[in-house]
Amino acid sequence: MASSCKFNVRVYGICINHQQEILLADERIHGMYITKLPGGGLEFGEGTIDCLKREFIEECGQAVKVICHFYTTDFFVPSAFNPESQVISIYYLVEFEETPRFETKQQQFDFLPGSGDVFVFRWVPLNQLTSATFTFPIDKRVAELLLDFPLWF
Repeated sequence: MASSCKFNVRVYGICINHQQEILLADERIHGMYITKLPGGGLEFGEGTIDCLKREFIEECGQAVKVICHFYTTDFFVPSAFNPESQVISIYYLVEFEETPRFETKQQQFDFLPGSGDVFVFRWVPLNQLTSATFTFPIDKRVAELLLDFPLWF
């Protein structure tokens, strides 16, 4: 029996600042409001770290340094946008090469009216982070792992 497997590889950065806050991205995609970590889709011919660095430059306008691998999806997750595609997400701990200078918001989904914004960033204290903070199941799992990771507290 022939099968047409499609994989959607995503790469995300976990950035925690000196105030013990984690950087989150609120996005509007296909009319859906989501909260996730910064990052995005791997392009053909690109390595995962190159993808992550490109995504941060595109989204934040700033370079990041990858510290280490944190997690890769270890359970089946169909894409929320294409149920015939399986999502595999790879997460790295990152830090900005320079002091962050991009705009951040205080409130979730704080898009400027009429601006056409599709994403905004905000810093959230780690002690306020829960799995419910995130929209997608893989990000929820990463939140659980972060909360169990002893170095953050």
